[in-house]
Amino acid sequence: MNVYDAIITRRSTRRFQRRAVPEEILEKLIEAGRYAPSGGNNQTTHFFVITDRDVLAELADKAQQAFAKMEVSEGTYPSLASSILRSKQGGYVFHYGCPVLIVTANRKDYGNNIADCACALENMMIMGNELDLGTCWINQLKWLNEDPALLEIFRGYGLREDERICGALAVGYAESENGLPERRPLERKGNEVTRI
Repeated sequence: MNVYDAIITRRSTRRFQRRAVPEEILEKLIEAGRYAPSGGNNQTTHFFVITDRDVLAELADKAQQAFAKMEVSEGTYPSLASSILRSKQGGYVFHYGCPVLIVTANRKDYGNNIADCACALENMMIMGNELDLGTCWINQLKWLNEDPALLEIFRGYGLREDERICGALAVGYAESENGLPERRPLERKGNEVTRI
């Protein structure tokens, strides 16, 4: 697969097989993220690669508890509203039961924190498609990046005082008939282009 095809055919996967991603494949994915561009070549993105099912379950539980305490208002971002409403119903797993969750954090007061993490996540999504892995961008931990319970968990794993979570990536083999992610490109309905 060439780079253009890896970009055009990349789709989000939200149903994963339970099987583990082999370490050599996971390492390639992580390195793709680590080689993403960063503002001023600062390279301050902090990657947390979570494969422990107990930790994934604990994160899902803590996130559900935090979202269930929130309320939806008229201007609430639709995906955030969905997380809140689904958490209030119970059984909400923000990471879709993936076998690997890669969480990206960066310095809280660094002006390029989200942009740098976004570049790393995008690199990993494209590399994941090349490696026949399903991936899905996960915003929920960013929305909860000041939640005391989640901060405590991540601080226990090395999140520094001056860092906050900017995004995450669910990774694994797609729960599909052939185990491959969906690769049919979606029609573009937005992303206007103006040529000057």
